[in-house]
Amino acid sequence: MRRLLSYVWWPALFVLSTGAVYGGLRLGHPVLAFNVTYLALALVLAVLERAMPHSRAWLNNDGQVGVDLLHTLLNKGVAQIVITVAVFSGISEGLNLGGGGVWPVLWPAGWPLVPQTVLGLLIVEIGLYWKHRLSHEAPWLWRFHAVHHSMTRLWFFNTGKFHLVDTVTGLAVGMPVLLLLGAPQDILVLVSAITAIVGILTHCNVEMRCGPLSYVFNTPALHRWHHSMVPHEGNRNYGENLMLLDLMFGTFYLPAHQPPVDIGIRHPMPPTFLGQLKAPFTSQPL
Repeated sequence: MRRLLSYVWWPALFVLSTGAVYGGLRLGHPVLAFNVTYLALALVLAVLERAMPHSRAWLNNDGQVGVDLLHTLLNKGVAQIVITVAVFSGISEGLNLGGGGVWPVLWPAGWPLVPQTVLGLLIVEIGLYWKHRLSHEAPWLWRFHAVHHSMTRLWFFNTGKFHLVDTVTGLAVGMPVLLLLGAPQDILVLVSAITAIVGILTHCNVEMRCGPLSYVFNTPALHRWHHSMVPHEGNRNYGENLMLLDLMFGTFYLPAHQPPVDIGIRHPMPPTFLGQLKAPFTSQPL
């Protein structure tokens, strides 16, 4: 039964969570629906991590719970403000001639919702993939991204552990493109929600076997390799939601054996929240 459930968790939680956000969208309460759904998903993963952990070693306290919470509150708070303003302020309509703006509407608004959502995910993935890849290959960007990779365990609670600069630059390469193309509010909400849902599922410490899904979506099986300290393992699997660009550019990595449990970075990271915010601006190696 445990093995069977390990194949069920990822697709079931993804579909149920996305469906709940869509339901809230239809009822006219997308922000409330997303927050309730995300909290419910976090609680479910908290239980599953104890019942069916991928790694029992990752259940041990790393002394970073309070720091992780502060990073999450800061990053999720800023991200939600930015996304909410972008979605509901009428920026998209103001940019397009269809709403009296400055250039024609380019978005295929006549398509069914699912193809529009897929198109939105594909478009934002281009910016997110290259931003993530450059965060590993460009030393000045890695200094910010190293805060995320300093984690010594993966679990649902530290999904939001990013340096604020890392978060803001990620937002800058995704949402603005959809706004410029004139994507409607529903697509902006769904793409943002799916990104958050995939993110927390990707980092959870739950035994999940994703099989062929890993060739389409970013899954825990892939992202655990991405957190390896071995460069030829960790500098792979850059996709945020989808793995298409990793497959295209040769950065997809999914060997048959299990990913390492010993993760992190090779240089020390300050243990405090303020120290981690300050670290990229110092001369110390990261």
